[in-house]
Amino acid sequence: MSKIGTVSVIGMGYIGLPTCAIFAKSGLDVFGVDVNEDVVAKVNRGEIHIVEPELDGLIQKLVETGSLKAFTKPQQADAHIVAVPTPIMPDHSPDVSYVMAAARSLAPVLKAGDLVVLESTSPVGTTRAMSDLLADLRPDLKFPHIYGEDADVLVAYSPERVLPGKVLTELVDNDRSIGGLSKRSSERAVALYTNFVAGDLYITSAESAELVKLTENAFRDVNIGFANELAAVCQHMGLNVWEVIDLANKHPRVNILSPGPGVGGHCIAVDPYFIIDAAPESTDIMQAARRINSDRPHSVVRDVELLLDPSRRQTIACLGLSFKPNIDDMRESPAVEVVRLLSERRDIEILAAEPHAKALPKSLEGRGIVFTDALTAIDKADIVVLLVDHRHFNLIDPEALKDKKLVDTRGLWTWRKGRRTDARIEGRNSMNRPRRRSTDKAA
Repeated sequence: MSKIGTVSVIGMGYIGLPTCAIFAKSGLDVFGVDVNEDVVAKVNRGEIHIVEPELDGLIQKLVETGSLKAFTKPQQADAHIVAVPTPIMPDHSPDVSYVMAAARSLAPVLKAGDLVVLESTSPVGTTRAMSDLLADLRPDLKFPHIYGEDADVLVAYSPERVLPGKVLTELVDNDRSIGGLSKRSSERAVALYTNFVAGDLYITSAESAELVKLTENAFRDVNIGFANELAAVCQHMGLNVWEVIDLANKHPRVNILSPGPGVGGHCIAVDPYFIIDAAPESTDIMQAARRINSDRPHSVVRDVELLLDPSRRQTIACLGLSFKPNIDDMRESPAVEVVRLLSERRDIEILAAEPHAKALPKSLEGRGIVFTDALTAIDKADIVVLLVDHRHFNLIDPEALKDKKLVDTRGLWTWRKGRRTDARIEGRNSMNRPRRRSTDKAA
């Protein structure tokens, strides 16, 4: 088996571009591919179009050394990574059209000995369907879903499992599932990822690897749904949900996530639907979690409306638009949905602040929303709504908020900054008890 020296990555988004960087850093020659000409031009200038710590400097260095080049069309390479979006349709059914479009663009440059790896989070069966399409487009080549170990082109599925803001670290450190359409396909994919993955590589079938990725995110969605449901219970009972969760999590086998304004991003808010679509009669809990989490922006709006003074026009400051802290990604963001819902009212003025963006997302344009910085928004506001717990907002002086009505969806000001430290009563042997390290339980 010849050594892999060149890699083509189709799709240079939030996963594809860091993947390009990590492969190039490991010593391979990398061709990044994207249909967006602006993205390609930026990368070839050594610039990036996303927010990810340390990525900008790394991309600049790799482009300068010639290890990374960007193109608008696939190039010949030893291995091809498909890392394109897999959104959902309005009816919540999966949309794999980007994967199939990538396969069509890739087909002309394929040659015997190539490896094709799908990384996009996909419904079960997508890898096999992609291979089937490639076989139709290239009848001169043998593919593993038909010819097994005698295939000319090897095909596998290997999803990332990274946290935005820590992508460069987690691409290297985290374990991976690798599902080949043949034994040789899996072995070749292992050889590819061994170039940079320090975690373990687990071989399984393509279909199992696809479901593993969906399962990971559906699990988190269900647990966030539980946290959000508990938040509603505490609100009904007049209790502090943050305190309840904090104390419950001191049980050694309890790890409740944090409630919030909903669930966003391209993974947790989307992937459960891929399983639900495939088995609607067997996914009652997943469907319930989706309903709970999807309704959370409406709950936040109702909380804001309870604070409105009907006798006068008021100003609402909405802090944060990304789907989670300290990143710029607004895909499926519940914060954006809260702002959109509030903008439907004509008796309020909305100021929105997002420190990781230069302007409102297109979905909020033309709605009369003023985009500004957080301190300006707070100063002018009657009601302040914290939607994302960016570290920038943690630095805000509490004095700036003392005369404001607050809706704190992340517990940043109503719990974490003002939490009591004197409420713990140590047991006689408490100094000898190991304490669990605090973990990031943010949804």
